[in-house]
Amino acid sequence: MVGEISYVIVLSLASLIVLFLMTKLMGYRQMSQMSLFDYINGITIGSIAAEMATNLEDYHRPLAAMIVYALAAVCLSLLSGKSVKARRFLNGKPLILLHNDILYEENLKKSKVDLNEFLEQCRVSGYFDISQLQTVILEGNGRFSFLPKSSGRPATPNDLALTPEQEDLTAVLILDGHIMEDNLKHAGKEKKWLCAQLNAQGITDAEHVLLATCDLNNKLTAFPKNSGTHAKDLLS
Repeated sequence: MVGEISYVIVLSLASLIVLFLMTKLMGYRQMSQMSLFDYINGITIGSIAAEMATNLEDYHRPLAAMIVYALAAVCLSLLSGKSVKARRFLNGKPLILLHNDILYEENLKKSKVDLNEFLEQCRVSGYFDISQLQTVILEGNGRFSFLPKSSGRPATPNDLALTPEQEDLTAVLILDGHIMEDNLKHAGKEKKWLCAQLNAQGITDAEHVLLATCDLNNKLTAFPKNSGTHAKDLLS
C-alpha cells in the first residue's frame, strides 16, 4: 500500500514536470487568452497528465501522448506564424459586429453571439448605450474590442467645445511580409503608393515589414522585422 502511494506521488511529480516543460515549449499562450485549438489541446494534455499520474501499470503511453500533442501544437504554431491563411483557419478571423451605427446580423449569427450576450459584453465594458460606440469587433480569441465614438471619450472634447474628427479602423496593408491585396484595394491604394511610402521610411522591400497600417489620413505606419529584438532591456 505504501509502495503504491509512493509510486503515485512520484508519477504525479513527474507528470507536473513534463506538463510544465510542455507548456514552456508550446508558449505562454497556454496561460493567457487561448485560441480554440489551444484550449482543446490544453484540456487534452491536462487529462493525459492526470492519467499518467494514476496509471500504476503503464505510464509510457500517456507520456508519449503528451509529447505528441505538444509537438503538434508547436508545429501548428510555426505553420500559423508563416502562413496568414493557416493562422486565420487555426486562430479564427475577427468579425465586425457593429460599425457606423450598423449592427451586422449575419456576423452575429456566424459568431453564435445573440443580442443579449452582445449587450451584456457592452455593459461589462462600460458602454450601456451602444450609440456611444463606433465599432465593435469580435476577435479570433473570443474577446470583444470596442472603439467608442470621439464625442463620447473620457477626454471630454464636448466640454471643450471641440468637434474632433471621427476615428476609424486602420487598414492592415502588410502582415508578416505579405501585402494584403484586398485591404490595399479597399483602402484605395496601389502597390506603387505603398512602395513609395515604405521607401520614404527607409524600407526597400515589403518582405522586411512585420506590420504596416494606413489610417484615414493616408499615414502609413510600418514596423520592420527584427527591430524589437532587445525589448527585454526595457524591463531591466
